[in-house]
Amino acid sequence: MSHGAAGARDESTRDRVARSILTNGPSSAAVLAERLELTPAAVRRHLDHLLDEGLVESREERVYGPRGRGRPAKVFVLTDSGRHAFHQAYDDLAATAMRFIAEAGGDDAVAEFARHRVSEVEERYRELLAQAPENKKTEVLAQALTADGYAASTAEAGHGAQLCQHHCPVAHVAAQFPQLCEAETEVFSRLLGKHVQRLATIAHGDGVCTTHIPGPAPAAPVSDGESARTTR
Repeated sequence: MSHGAAGARDESTRDRVARSILTNGPSSAAVLAERLELTPAAVRRHLDHLLDEGLVESREERVYGPRGRGRPAKVFVLTDSGRHAFHQAYDDLAATAMRFIAEAGGDDAVAEFARHRVSEVEERYRELLAQAPENKKTEVLAQALTADGYAASTAEAGHGAQLCQHHCPVAHVAAQFPQLCEAETEVFSRLLGKHVQRLATIAHGDGVCTTHIPGPAPAAPVSDGESARTTR
């Protein structure tokens, strides 16, 4: 194989590594190797190149809830330069792919793709939330979203809370295909075990993606007759 062909193949694989991090969030070398069906050595070589170019950076994996023994795993995330380099090309490619899916299979196919896209994220988040106390689940979800690049926060709002995402990596595509936002909202409902309501999205021109999370149901009032019976 010529040096030119080998270089092109390396660039293509390196692009796959970076796009996998962009799409799936912070990832360890082992996870990337499994996801992309590459050897760990090959992944580390491409990560070293991306580190040298300033497109990715490494950090310790954030652990929510009880920490196990040993040092946290090292994960790799895109830098601001890396995101800027990939977002435009990624958006164009993703929008083209989504239009093809819509033309070939209709709205149902787009919705199915959107649900498939968030399924991996749902699996990762489910374990985190399972370890969190009931009154901390929304906050833990916001922390997990922030680690994946969504800059999320929570705020009290009436009888409940608002989950705010100040950044959306797929806003340009979601503006054309709202099924992406709908699938994400469904995931929030399943993870929190509540019917949540999306109030605003960056994709629709709002400044923040805002989701209302209802609080605990108020206790039913006790009638005088029932109160008297319980005191006998």
